[in-house]
Formats: sequence, structure tokens, C-alpha cells
Amino acid sequence: MGLSDTIKKLFGRAKTEAAELSEKAKPMVDKVKEEAGELAEKAKPMVDKVKEETKEAAEKVKEVAADTWEKVEDKIEDVRGGESVKDAAADIADTAKQAAGDAVDTAKEAAGDAVDTAKEAAGDAVDSAKEAAGDVADSAGDAAGGE
Repeated sequence: MGLSDTIKKLFGRAKTEAAELSEKAKPMVDKVKEEAGELAEKAKPMVDKVKEETKEAAEKVKEVAADTWEKVEDKIEDVRGGESVKDAAADIADTAKQAAGDAVDTAKEAAGDAVDTAKEAAGDAVDSAKEAAGDVADSAGDAAGGE
């Protein structure tokens, strides 16, 4: 019976201490939630920048496509004016290849810029989260050690 009482007393004390630590951890958890919200707010402008860069890249691709179409129309006019169809078709194919290459290069560059911006934002968010977690861990250690 003595052993049973001792075990009950130990588990009762552990339960009480766990409840107290839980209460002490609540403000720390709230702090982490708050800091996570702040991180999200910090990341939002970076995400918006990535969106804008992607939109600009799409506009550049549209411009290249419009220029290509204009060149194709010019070649059609040349054909009507006497240039051989074979020569005109070859010129159109060359122009289209060049335009497609330019569009791909522009899209790759814009995508690379967007990826770099996203990586930077993610790195900043991770660093801030690590710092916040370290602060919480320090506070939890202080709370646990202060008992």
C-alpha cells in the first residue's frame, strides 16, 4: 500500500507540474503565433514582387509574339510583291525561331529572378522562425528552470 501511495503521489505531482508548464507555455505559443503572422506579413511584399515579375515576363513574351506576327505579315506582303514563296517561308521560319528563342530567354530570366526572390523570402522567413523558436525555447527553459 505504501508503494501505491508513493506512485500516486509522484504521478499527481507530475500531472500538476505538466499543467503548470502548459500554462507557462501558452504565452510562448501565442508569441510564436504572433511572430508567424508577422513573418507572413513580411513575406507578402516579396510574394507580390514575384507575381509582378512573372506578369512582366508574360508581357515581354506577348510583345515578342506581337513583333513576330508583324514580321510575318511583312513577309507575306513581300511574297505578294514578288519574293519567292520559298525564300519568304525560310525568312518567316528564321524570324519565328529567333522570336521563340528570345521569348524563352526572357521567360527563363524572369523565372530565375522570381525564384531568387522567392528563395530570399523563404530564407528570411526561416531565419525569423528559427529566431522565434529559439526565443521560445529560451523562455521555456527559463520557465522550467525557475521552478
